[in-house]
Amino acid sequence: MPAFRTVRGMRDFLPQDAERMRHVEEVSRELAQLYGYEEVITPVVESHDLLAAKSGEEIRERMYAFKDLGGRKVALRPEFTASVARLVATKMRNEPKPMRLFCMGSLYRYDEPQYGRFREFWQANYELIGSSKSEADAEALILTNDLMERLSLRDYWFKIGHVGILRGILSQEGVTEEQQNRIMQLLDKKLWEEALNVVHRSGASQNCLATLKKVFETKGKDFSQILKRAEESVQDYEKAVAAVENLREILELTAESGVKFEATIEAGFARGLEYYTGIIFETYVPEIEVALSGGGRYDKLIELFGGEPTPALGVAQGIDRIVLAMKKQKVPPKIAVEKKVVVVPVNKESMAKAIELSSMLRGAGLSVEVEVTGRTVSKALSDADRRAIAHAIIVGPEELKEEKVVLRDMKKRKQRVVEIKNLCREILGSWG
Repeated sequence: MPAFRTVRGMRDFLPQDAERMRHVEEVSRELAQLYGYEEVITPVVESHDLLAAKSGEEIRERMYAFKDLGGRKVALRPEFTASVARLVATKMRNEPKPMRLFCMGSLYRYDEPQYGRFREFWQANYELIGSSKSEADAEALILTNDLMERLSLRDYWFKIGHVGILRGILSQEGVTEEQQNRIMQLLDKKLWEEALNVVHRSGASQNCLATLKKVFETKGKDFSQILKRAEESVQDYEKAVAAVENLREILELTAESGVKFEATIEAGFARGLEYYTGIIFETYVPEIEVALSGGGRYDKLIELFGGEPTPALGVAQGIDRIVLAMKKQKVPPKIAVEKKVVVVPVNKESMAKAIELSSMLRGAGLSVEVEVTGRTVSKALSDADRRAIAHAIIVGPEELKEEKVVLRDMKKRKQRVVEIKNLCREILGSWG
């Protein structure tokens, strides 16, 4: 028989890691409820044309695309926003706005596997649909900060920019959208010289090249100073100036609301997705080079998919990357210790009663296992002790005659005979 392994770029999650993943998912879902985001579930498989429309060259090249048995070209979703935009443009087009939508699940990209980057990965996604105001942009930042705090991550920081700065310069210079997208892809990979070469070949002016060089160098933590420098650098480009002003308004509102987080402002920051129109941001921790989350404003995507012109923005939280960061920082997951009970029949004749008792206990909300391997009582208790099970219930024929069982406290290593009718109360009472 061949030794089967996981497909490259895919992973198995053993119980402890699966538990960490579920913890991050649970906190993400709780946060969605606290902020008023309603959950939607979209398909893993979507139309290739939908996913390719504005995803960006790199993602288009790395999608798991194939023809189904009906001859339709489809793909595994590489991100959530296109699916949510489709949903809003079609089935939810008449819903009152703003809409706050939340979704969670697995995504797929044929990336080169490396630390923090896999071909199957998980995200919690928040989309705010129907507001062009700065307070909506601020909410995405504040929500993301809230999630990082609730998961006890340390020393995290935001990288924040605005694609309107770069797009404003390039559009005024007559650079085509296709060329702009190529430039953004290169900047996303930090290939500044290559990006400038594309700008030069597009026929842009020397003033444009000089301005872009200044913009690339305009970065730092004092957002008021950085944006002042950015505005001075782009003063010849009206739309770029407006973008700087928009970013200033968002950051001032966030600061004035009392929310504090570390942030680096980069005037030349770009993300690979082509649909962004406004603020963009990512979060990082020192221990991991890849972003834990990322998002931004996309005001034209829903219209592109056949909906009404609708402003929107969103942020995706990388669940498995956050788990990696928590492990790196040795953050203990805040998972309640589950107190388990094992029911052990003394012999075959006691098995039916053991199963009956386990059903009764589960009905009271207890986590219960039944010994099903035919082991002796001593071996079953030894196994329960190894797995830190809280209580064992030993079901024997002598005790059953009097409607009783033996209740053993595994930690204290003490046991006593209790009436079956009092069993739930006895167990719950011992746990306080």
